[in-house]
Amino acid sequence: MTDLYVSLFISNYSPTPIQKVISLVSRTGRDLQRYDTTGYRQVVGCIPYRYKNDGEIEVLLISAQKKGKGMLLPKGGWEIDESIEEAALRETMEEAGVTGDLEETLGKWQYKSKRHNMVHDGFMFPMLVSEQFEQWPESGFRQRKWVCLSEAIDLCQIWWMREALEVFVDRKCL
Repeated sequence: MTDLYVSLFISNYSPTPIQKVISLVSRTGRDLQRYDTTGYRQVVGCIPYRYKNDGEIEVLLISAQKKGKGMLLPKGGWEIDESIEEAALRETMEEAGVTGDLEETLGKWQYKSKRHNMVHDGFMFPMLVSEQFEQWPESGFRQRKWVCLSEAIDLCQIWWMREALEVFVDRKCL
């Protein structure tokens, strides 16, 4: 009787298809961190953007991890088990809770980390946002805000990210 019950139960089972699986946990640690041949840490991020109904571009900024440190663009370490594009998409999902289509890189910037006092290579990609999630890995301690391009440049606290925004503006608006 038990065998029959299990058989009937399985035959009537119709799972709901899963469209996308989004991890709600950020990668942590530096074990897989990528460095170039001179020892510079490789980081990658995105300028997440969307078009409003009137055609105006809005950019998604996120709060820094530490309160009071302002707004910035999502970015983080490029790890050895992923392509640069995969790292950009992962970091943007972890920090900003959005996904979308990556476009051609905006460039590479070298900057010195204040916290670790080491040089980093920072790569930035535009990403046309196609989906925004209510819950994401860092939603417990990050805020996000859609702003116009000029406000994004004014609010962004990190010089090389402002420069990436300016390259983005030149590419999209000229």
